[in-house]
Amino acid sequence: MLKRLIQISFVIIGGVIGNRFSTFFESLIGLETQQNSQYIIMGMGMLLFFLISLIAIFFYNNVIEKMEEKLARVPLSHLLSGIVGLIFGLLVSVMLYPAISTINGMGNFVPIIFTVILGYVGFRVGFSKKEEISSIISRKDQSKENGENEGFDGDHKILDTSVIIDGRIADICKTGFVEGTLVIPEFVLEELQHIADSSDLLKRNRGRRGLDILNKIQKELDVKVLIYEGDFEEISEVDSKLVKLAKVLMGKVVTNDYNLNKVCELQGVSVLNINDLANAVKPVVLPGEEMLVQVIKDGKENGQGVAYLDDGTMIVVEGGSDFIGTNIEVLVTSVLQTSAGRMIFAKPKLLEKAL
Repeated sequence: MLKRLIQISFVIIGGVIGNRFSTFFESLIGLETQQNSQYIIMGMGMLLFFLISLIAIFFYNNVIEKMEEKLARVPLSHLLSGIVGLIFGLLVSVMLYPAISTINGMGNFVPIIFTVILGYVGFRVGFSKKEEISSIISRKDQSKENGENEGFDGDHKILDTSVIIDGRIADICKTGFVEGTLVIPEFVLEELQHIADSSDLLKRNRGRRGLDILNKIQKELDVKVLIYEGDFEEISEVDSKLVKLAKVLMGKVVTNDYNLNKVCELQGVSVLNINDLANAVKPVVLPGEEMLVQVIKDGKENGQGVAYLDDGTMIVVEGGSDFIGTNIEVLVTSVLQTSAGRMIFAKPKLLEKAL
């Protein structure tokens, strides 16, 4: 139907132009053209524009439809970001138009071309900043719905894959120590689903555990959860996407990944490390203190034994390999504490007495 309308419109335009041309030709040579000649010129114009309509339809089929398909696949938020940039570009052109139009020799078309260029540049800039603009809009909408202060930044806690699989984040949220909104990016959900569908049994169980933890956080805990549907297509690594998202939302990354922790620190992104929190709430053990432990296995070095506290802290007992399977009193010699965990070095109190 649209093709028919295009052809009919072009034929009518061709006839009108042919009629105008015959009148112009008549006034130019100063003679009256015959009626048949006028009809011939109109017919030629209609035929010419009919051929042009075929080219237009071909252009529509091969270019316009492809553009429509591409636009249909673009998310609405991205288009809105481009439109926001276009509006800003046009506003700049409107402000500059009076100054440009007063320049001699610029003509009438130069300001129009200048407006088109600024509008295009504004659209491209807005579209390239689609993630930032979309996040700002979503944050404002969320603040209005919740009645919160729109200017408050840093209330978004972005969860990475490792901290979700770890599971302790659910217990921390249950205690109420985590404030603000928990942000779960869609690309993290995709990674979790990929792990849960793995052929490796251990990976599959870890992935399913992570999905169960997210389900528990959403349904059982009194905490705000935001599923961030945006993505950074130009970035392939999930960790890099998390850092980028934290910059966009001006939030904090929640992780227990040592490497991601260091990357966030290098790029100036705030990070909450679950291991740091766990180490902070562990009982303080000082060198010289005594404790009762059970040595359960050999250590890496010859003669070492390994024991564990109730919170999972590993104790390396020098000369403890002879006491495997027994409870002994040990004397703490040193404590090593890092973001990866804490280790306690000790020696049997029996050896200390013998010396």
